[in-house]
Amino acid sequence: MGAENSKPAGDISQHVFSADAPVRFSNGLVDSLQKNTQTDSTRSKNQELQYQLRLTAELEKLREKETYNISELSKSLSDEAEKPAEPTEPSLIEKISDATSSSATLIEKQRQKDMSNSSVSKEIEALKKKLDARKKLEQADPQVNKAKEDVAACLRLHDRRPLDCWQEVEIFKREVGRLERDFVEKTIR
Repeated sequence: MGAENSKPAGDISQHVFSADAPVRFSNGLVDSLQKNTQTDSTRSKNQELQYQLRLTAELEKLREKETYNISELSKSLSDEAEKPAEPTEPSLIEKISDATSSSATLIEKQRQKDMSNSSVSKEIEALKKKLDARKKLEQADPQVNKAKEDVAACLRLHDRRPLDCWQEVEIFKREVGRLERDFVEKTIR
């Protein structure tokens, strides 16, 4: 059933169209066709190259336009940030809320209005300095560090059999437990 092909392999059929009237081509057309050395593949490669060159040029124009737009926007934003905010007339709702709120709320609201880019930057720097001052951590206990290094060395040595390191792990757990107990005792006192 499937042993034979549906079309014979060697029989290639050609379609020949015959015209009712004789077809005549000019000598110039026949000469130009005979002198043309381009094949379909070279023409398609040339066309593809032209497409790529045009696409690259268009993409470059778009990139330049976008970088210009971004630079203009960043320039306008920086100009806006440097300008002092123009006072606007508060709405009726804002006036009513100001009249009914406490003085602390009014002070906070005024502080937020007065904030500018430079004042916010200064405040952030001050907060960073406070945070860095708080980061003074105690050095880890040398016995815990030694137990940790022993566990790591054992695991490297027995990388295929990590269960052989149970003694080092138990020592590490004991040291960490001791540190936890000391911490709890310090905080309770």
